[in-house]
Amino acid sequence: MAANGARLSGGLHGKIVDVLGREISAGTHRPGSVLRGEDLEQRFGISRSVVREVVRTLASIRLVVGRQRIGIVVRPREEWNTFDPMLIRWLLEVDRTNQVKTLVELRTAVEPVAAGAAAQRADAEQVAELARLATRMGELASAGALEDFLDADVAFHSLVLRSSGNEMFAQLHEVVREVLRWRTEQGLMPARPEPMAIELHDEIARCIGEGDGRRAEDATRELVAEALHGTLELLETPSET
Repeated sequence: MAANGARLSGGLHGKIVDVLGREISAGTHRPGSVLRGEDLEQRFGISRSVVREVVRTLASIRLVVGRQRIGIVVRPREEWNTFDPMLIRWLLEVDRTNQVKTLVELRTAVEPVAAGAAAQRADAEQVAELARLATRMGELASAGALEDFLDADVAFHSLVLRSSGNEMFAQLHEVVREVLRWRTEQGLMPARPEPMAIELHDEIARCIGEGDGRRAEDATRELVAEALHGTLELLETPSET
């Protein structure tokens, strides 16, 4: 999953991947439809080698598959790699309410269990860093420094996942990162983070440090639920014109 950020940095290649990825995510190209290489060359004014690179990237996310004598076939949605950070972003753009709910359901299933495991497995360095990040988030929230707060928030949740000692949980840090960054970019964070959220981060860090797995799990579940409620509330609020 980590390679996808690098793939997007490829200039023209990255831009075309982004365009086609958004279109496939939005249903512009339906499952089973065929994208022909020569059509892509003409549409984007690119060479056959660039088309191959674009297709290779989209295929790695399982959005398409190349078939001899047919072309580039769009896969059914259930075959897509929905954990891929690029695909998460595209789906958040085209179906954001449902995608937010899907991602929060995933977080609700995984993060509380990860926090409970971290209370049993985190080492002293990880415990100290979680406490530092929780304190830092409180300071940044008071200052209204949302960008720096976001960085600390991402670091905190990523560290909880890693501290669980479960490699599969740890791999989900990119999913959590995309959700948190998307909320901020879309203006779905309050001007100052809610005091309850700050308190819950403090409690999670403290419970992990004290080895209280049950309370660490409960506090994390409460935090994720609070984030879902706040996000959906802002999503459903009509924009001012």
